[in-house]
Amino acid sequence: MPKLAKLALEDGTVYTGRAFGAIGERTGEVVFNTSMTGYQEVLTDPSYRGQIVTMTYPLIGNYGIAREDNESQQPQVEGFVVREAVAVPSNYRAQQSLGDYLAEHGIPGIERIDTRALVRRLRVRGAMMGVLSSVDLDDESLVHKARTAPPIVGRDLVREVVPTGTRSWNEGFVSPLVSYLPTCPVTHHVVALDFGMKWNIARCLVQVGCKLTILPGTASASDVLAHQPDGIFLSNGPGDPEPLGYAIETIRQLVGKRPIFGICLGHQLIGLALGAKTFKLKFGHRGANQPVLNQQTGQVEITTQNHGFAVDAQTLPRYLEPTHLNLNDQTLEGMRHTQAPLFCVQYHPEASAGPHDSSYLFEQFRRLMG
Repeated sequence: MPKLAKLALEDGTVYTGRAFGAIGERTGEVVFNTSMTGYQEVLTDPSYRGQIVTMTYPLIGNYGIAREDNESQQPQVEGFVVREAVAVPSNYRAQQSLGDYLAEHGIPGIERIDTRALVRRLRVRGAMMGVLSSVDLDDESLVHKARTAPPIVGRDLVREVVPTGTRSWNEGFVSPLVSYLPTCPVTHHVVALDFGMKWNIARCLVQVGCKLTILPGTASASDVLAHQPDGIFLSNGPGDPEPLGYAIETIRQLVGKRPIFGICLGHQLIGLALGAKTFKLKFGHRGANQPVLNQQTGQVEITTQNHGFAVDAQTLPRYLEPTHLNLNDQTLEGMRHTQAPLFCVQYHPEASAGPHDSSYLFEQFRRLMG
């Protein structure tokens, strides 16, 4: 018989559905993603650490799980919420079903709930703490757990996903079907500070001719410069950027020493390091269909995004120039330093999964390194 599961929010709302994946209980910030595909990339993106993710597309799991599509070693989400989970996938590349994959890694899921109603509530009330459980089915107990759960704001979630040591990465695109960046000979050495970096970012950097050395995001400026890089990359990662004082100080010491490119959390940390402020978005930007205006070219790019915080454009120092703007809510999506070789974007130009309108930024970084 199908086993019941419940999702309780801190505002007292409780959704009852069917359990899939692992049997258990997880607490996290409940958010939603508007992508129609790419659920495996969502599950394995370290930026989702601490969050229970709801997919707005109603049918999830139809093409199963293929190990080559992972963005990290394992699923990073706290829980997974869908309208309907497909138990029998149809895809010659798949090695297992979505439910089996989640069960293998201890991630609980819930299906057969009204995800449209849930997403409308999150859009009106904002992202909320919640509990997903298939072991405790008492509404009052679950709501109490949601209300007493530690919030995302003020937590250092990077510590939970940061790698423990230094490693090299030399893999570019391996599939003949993936060709949105040209294959370039190795011309530059890049050190990447990994705060929870998606693997496809590393592939894109290698693809455009970078020898890549990956350091933990906790590394110091002297650790970075000891590798004598031609350029420095600052990765994406989970949660609130403000508690990451160690990373902010490292970036402050590196500005002007080498060309720097930042994505997502890296963008936010650059802002904080140079004197700007960040703030929490009401429900965040998560999906593969976010329109962004490139203010330098006048072109509109459709982008992949996953972030719950943003840099406040009104607090930028005079030497940071806005370059990209979100057309949905006018928040800052990119900026560059006018006096040092540095630029960054809030969205994900590696677009895994998602549109490839912004892949040119990796080639722009290569040119910036000379």
